[in-house]
Amino acid sequence: MIVELSGTTVDQVLKEIGRLRESGGVVALGRVLSLIIATTADSVEEAIEAANQASREHPCRIVVLATGDQRKQTGLDAQIRVGGDAGASDVVVLYTSGQNAVESATLINGFLLPDAPIVVWWPGTAPTIPAESPLGRIAHRRIVDTSAPTGVDAPTALKLLREGYRAGDTDLSWTRLTMWRNQVAAIFDTIDPASVLAATVDGAENNAATILMGAWLQMQLQIPITLASTGTGPGLRSVRLVRRGGDIVLARNEESPVAFLYQQDRKVQRISLPRRSRQECLTEELRRLDPDEFFGRVLAQGLPATNTKAVHPSAR
Repeated sequence: MIVELSGTTVDQVLKEIGRLRESGGVVALGRVLSLIIATTADSVEEAIEAANQASREHPCRIVVLATGDQRKQTGLDAQIRVGGDAGASDVVVLYTSGQNAVESATLINGFLLPDAPIVVWWPGTAPTIPAESPLGRIAHRRIVDTSAPTGVDAPTALKLLREGYRAGDTDLSWTRLTMWRNQVAAIFDTIDPASVLAATVDGAENNAATILMGAWLQMQLQIPITLASTGTGPGLRSVRLVRRGGDIVLARNEESPVAFLYQQDRKVQRISLPRRSRQECLTEELRRLDPDEFFGRVLAQGLPATNTKAVHPSAR
């Protein structure tokens, strides 16, 4: 069920939520956190779809602050979504315009669950310093996505994130690497990491996940890392570990969910390595509400030592 409220106020929306709760339409019990989504009006549905899927594992109240045109008359429209339209959560969408069309904790505070952790997610453009933004100041965790099409290239977006990083910040570009990092870490269980002389990370051009993979390897191994863009297809495509005893390559082709592990004098291994959806990454981030200190170290130590400019075949 979706309840529409046009030309409304925060108090009126809260009263309507109270009415729905009394009639059994909204149940706050069992909600484990408040998820604030700060986005634009034209990106609301895509963000809610991802959050609804994540809420099936982490029941929450979702509050969407959808900023509109600041040049229009100041106003507030709202939607309250419950039942099948809200997954395992209840959803409040606030469409703002005019002077209301800014990131504001004042509009949000009344909708937050009492005594529950607060997570803020910016699916698109995020503040330069998320923790010092109006919503970031009230949040326990802050989620950005440096792979989102915001008009800023990946190296710049990651540089800004590193400079503005505070404990509690995370990036869905980093979360997309979880399975890749697990597989590469498993390789190090079978070889001496000190035997790796260099590494090449191949992925799509201007791809934040590819850069972060290189930064992670740089921090872990302290070896020369080359970022390359030699093929086609989105995201990260391969990791090559250069060794005197023969290179080790973990590679995934195009849209295939299967990767192949090539090692000297061993049979080729097929490994399940599907591309992760945004809702899968969001679900993983909602599992932890403590700061991701390791990600902070990758930004602080690995990223500055990584050449973020990808090498193309014609440049070799």
